[in-house]
Amino acid sequence: MDRHSKHGQRRTMARATMALVAGGLLWGAAGSVAADELKTPVMQQGADRKQVQMPRHGQPQQQVQSDYGQPQTVKGPVGDPPITQWVYDDFVVYFEYDHVIHSVKKPE
Repeated sequence: MDRHSKHGQRRTMARATMALVAGGLLWGAAGSVAADELKTPVMQQGADRKQVQMPRHGQPQQQVQSDYGQPQTVKGPVGDPPITQWVYDDFVVYFEYDHVIHSVKKPE
């Protein structure tokens, strides 16, 4: 191969590389322009949580029952450690063994 044909090959490869890069940039830009915006509403439980009194972490089942009465439904225990759910009108209480690990306000 002579010097001119090597130079021509390099120029062709450089053009092909630039075309691929430019095409990729255009494709990426077109993809971002055409993408739909997805908005997911976030439940603002932090503000609502103050309106509903719920059991606190660490409270024993006996105290929860004394403070809030008999739950509508009891689910569990399930798993190891055993997790039990007590369902009330406005919230659900999760127990590990016999202590509250979390209380969650029901969505309205």
